[in-house]
Amino acid sequence: MQRLWVCIDEGMLVAANRLTEPVYNLFRIVIGLLFTSHGLSTVFGMFEGFAGTGEAIPVGLWPDWYGSLIQVITGPLVLIGLFTRPAAVLASGSMAYAYFIVHQPTGLLPMNNRGEPAVLFCWGFLLIAVLGPGRWTLDHLLSRRKGGAREKEMATSA
Repeated sequence: MQRLWVCIDEGMLVAANRLTEPVYNLFRIVIGLLFTSHGLSTVFGMFEGFAGTGEAIPVGLWPDWYGSLIQVITGPLVLIGLFTRPAAVLASGSMAYAYFIVHQPTGLLPMNNRGEPAVLFCWGFLLIAVLGPGRWTLDHLLSRRKGGAREKEMATSA
């Protein structure tokens, strides 16, 4: 009976290992898409606009407009996987700032100060920055092309 448990456990482990890369890439894509949508609603008034008003936030309003501009820039970069790590670091830092400067002064816990999205985005982007872009990205595609070009150069120069 012990052997059967090990086989089932190993099979589950193999299945989990096979799913790691696709699930991580989907996580990165969804986080990038949600972050982009959040920024577009604030900067351009899309998707019911800033705070559900149907309008865009006034240009230059600190810190909301600048934070939303970061969302509009870094969200698509993380979504497509281009300059993923620097974009994720900037996005994570902006959400840490949003939480500690905007949300935290109104209440200690995220559920009391409406800071859950800022906390979740902060930690999600930190995870992406640490783990890297993954395979389903332009970063990965470009690095493969550079690697192939280098190999051809070395072969022709030898």
